[in-house]
Amino acid sequence: MVVNNITVEKPRTAEELAWVLHKAAEANLAVAPVGGGRADAMGDVLQRCDVELHTTGLDRVIEHFATDMVVTVEAGITLEALQEHLAKSRQFLPLDPFNSPGHTVGGLLATGWTGPLRMRFGSARDFLIGIRVALPDGKLASAGGRVVKNVSGYDLMKLHIGALGSLGVIVAASFKVFPTPLFDVTVGTDHSDVREAWTDVDRALALPMLPAALEVYSNGGVAARFLGSRDAVRATVEDLGWDALPNEMWSQHAARSPKLWARITVPRSALRRTIEALGPYAYWYASAGVGVVNWEVEGGVAEIQSARAAAESAGGSLVLMAAPDDVKKKVGAWGTPPPTLDVMRRLKNAFDPNHVLNPGRFVV
Repeated sequence: MVVNNITVEKPRTAEELAWVLHKAAEANLAVAPVGGGRADAMGDVLQRCDVELHTTGLDRVIEHFATDMVVTVEAGITLEALQEHLAKSRQFLPLDPFNSPGHTVGGLLATGWTGPLRMRFGSARDFLIGIRVALPDGKLASAGGRVVKNVSGYDLMKLHIGALGSLGVIVAASFKVFPTPLFDVTVGTDHSDVREAWTDVDRALALPMLPAALEVYSNGGVAARFLGSRDAVRATVEDLGWDALPNEMWSQHAARSPKLWARITVPRSALRRTIEALGPYAYWYASAGVGVVNWEVEGGVAEIQSARAAAESAGGSLVLMAAPDDVKKKVGAWGTPPPTLDVMRRLKNAFDPNHVLNPGRFVV
């Protein structure tokens, strides 16, 4: 199918996807991998696009060993479909990305997106145990395995996490999964001044039982999610003394998708002063336990440049998660190039020598 002079391919198998990618690379056609399209505004402006390679036709659960707590899926399955499947065995994958629902598993790996549950469980790379990737030469490469103790190919597997499909197209992945919590409770508190909210953030972080997620908002609100045994969770929330909130608030929170949106990541010790540098009228929500703030940018280029400078001086970064093309062209999506830039270029040349995969969108 051709749309706006771009060929749209929707293969149904990994082998078919690899063949389409190879034929495009042979013809020097630029290929943009597409999953659920939830992160299509991330990254720099594509230099060219001749073929959109959609992965949503690859949407099967390949294997699920509930007793071993391991699942293998095709990359085009949505996170919601996977969670529904795992729930039948009282298991889940602890991913709660913004701009939900609709993310594919492969898209989440390619973008590296996380959500508030990162505080307790880490990011997808922490429970990813195997991956399969289609390369521009038409080959299907595998790394890792389908059992938790198999670490063969560990480094190769991690190369594709957050690389925006610039090295290859993820077609399948294996994960360690987790038991559904016995008790899941959300509580919160509000303050008229956000400066007062930080005191409650510190209280929550000092509890014997840490929250699984802890979000602080620019309007002075704080929300915490506790997962665990009934007695432990009840004792913790009673000690904290905050108001009960519906757990549905987390799905509402995950639906956020600003048109101009930046993710700032800094050491946790620098989070508050980095946020304060955004100014008293900025709108943001931060995962206080991990040093990540999502900033809904209302200003322009100068504000982004100032915030990026503050983040980088604190040893962190500011990445544009969504922005109009004209803004991206002026400030760039990624910020100051990392010291590993030369290594990244060599990897790009090795995996994608003709630079047909997402040209211009990633750092290299």
